[in-house]
Amino acid sequence: MVKITLGVEGMMCHHCEAHVNEDVSKAYKVESVVSDHEANTTVITAAEAIPEDGLRKVIEEAGYKLTSYSCEAV
Repeated sequence: MVKITLGVEGMMCHHCEAHVNEDVSKAYKVESVVSDHEANTTVITAAEAIPEDGLRKVIEEAGYKLTSYSCEAV
């Protein structure tokens, strides 16, 4: 299992969080996705690492900006 923490700019409300969560879940097999518009973060738990460029594409197509990416084993 891995924990991927993304910095995401542009989320303004809970609806924005849900939009990001849904798009990431549709694009990749994940255990969970939790976004926080106040902290500008999205935390993904998945069986294996997801490439940064793939996540950047999903986030940007949703209308937001990926500002950071980190992945660690859990």
